[in-house]
Amino acid sequence: MRAPGSSAEAPAIEPPRIYPGWLVVAAAFCGVMVSFGSLLVFTFGIFLKPLSQEFGWGRESISAAFGIAAMTVAVCSPVLGRLLDRYGARRVVLFCMAVFGVAFGSLSLLTPSLLHLYATFFIIGAVGNGTTQMGYARAVSSWFTHQRGMALALVMAGVGAGSIVFPTLAQAIIDARGWRSAYLALGVIVLAMGIPLTALFVRENPGAGASRPTAAGSSVREGVASRAFWLLVATLFLGSIAVNGAITHLSPLLTDRGVNADRAALAVSVLGAASLAGRLVTGRLLDRYFGPKVSFVLLLGVAAGISLLAVASTGGQGLLAAALIGFGLGGEADVTPYLLTRYFGLRSFSTLYGLTWTAYAIAGAAGPVLMGRVYDAAGSYAGLLALLAVLTVISAALMLFLPRYPQPAGSWNVPPAAT
Repeated sequence: MRAPGSSAEAPAIEPPRIYPGWLVVAAAFCGVMVSFGSLLVFTFGIFLKPLSQEFGWGRESISAAFGIAAMTVAVCSPVLGRLLDRYGARRVVLFCMAVFGVAFGSLSLLTPSLLHLYATFFIIGAVGNGTTQMGYARAVSSWFTHQRGMALALVMAGVGAGSIVFPTLAQAIIDARGWRSAYLALGVIVLAMGIPLTALFVRENPGAGASRPTAAGSSVREGVASRAFWLLVATLFLGSIAVNGAITHLSPLLTDRGVNADRAALAVSVLGAASLAGRLVTGRLLDRYFGPKVSFVLLLGVAAGISLLAVASTGGQGLLAAALIGFGLGGEADVTPYLLTRYFGLRSFSTLYGLTWTAYAIAGAAGPVLMGRVYDAAGSYAGLLALLAVLTVISAALMLFLPRYPQPAGSWNVPPAAT
């Protein structure tokens, strides 16, 4: 007879059918889909002409709003990163998502004052990166080791999914009910998708030690003192000027060349679809090959797309250019957080990620404004796009100077069970 309470009588504990990390990934995918990096970036150009026609604003003046948001992202990203490292994703992301959704929807109430536009974009920029992959990447990374590249790729595929859906959706609402209704509808979508799933499922792996101050990895001081960190920053800075300039002016550029508005919006969606494919392919490649070499190839593809965009005169050429830019952009978005975890671990991951976003956002602010200024002065984007293609090639070359990973892949922070 077995003694009461013996281990033989203890009920068997069945392992969960779905690894909890994948639920975190799924929720993060949906959150990133309606984030600043998806919704605002990929619909900005769709609203550019309607706002110009409604209020008589020049393209440079409207593009300055994007620049203000990007500069605010640059200033606030390290702060948000510090908060993410200290308090975790859920609380920070929920606050940022709520503010972002309300502010984006409030653009439906715009007045003829440019200050109104700029103030709203300032608020959006202050919380913007808390809604993007930066808000979710630490939590997701804590659940995975060998499949970390794919897990991060799936999260950032949310940007690709959003960039497929939202440009055409925004254009359809504008055509049917006007730009004010489009802003309001998109703001409501942010609140309805982003908040509930984050609240229910996003959390760090309690067994990974990722939330403890003693977690393995580099401190912020050690990270910013390394050559690898500054090579990543330089690559992001140069690439961001080119990519953000091209993306935000893609739709008006094509319509200026005789492509109809629906086809131009389709080009933005094609860019998003290619971005989604790039993220998924790159996630698999990062788990198999040395990350900087993967990034080198991706950035060369972006340079080819920008070069083609400089001379594109038909809808087909515009679609091909958008696909090249999107595939490389999507893949490159996977590379940065992945390399940060491999070079520096999770100890100060979000803070270091926030600092790289500062460089990315400063350049991202300059690119669209520079594009708008060149167009207003010369009536053409072609010469500047050729220069931006050269900058992208330089950014690709910088990736070849990154060193080998300091530890074997997967050795930072995460227990062997989290695969």
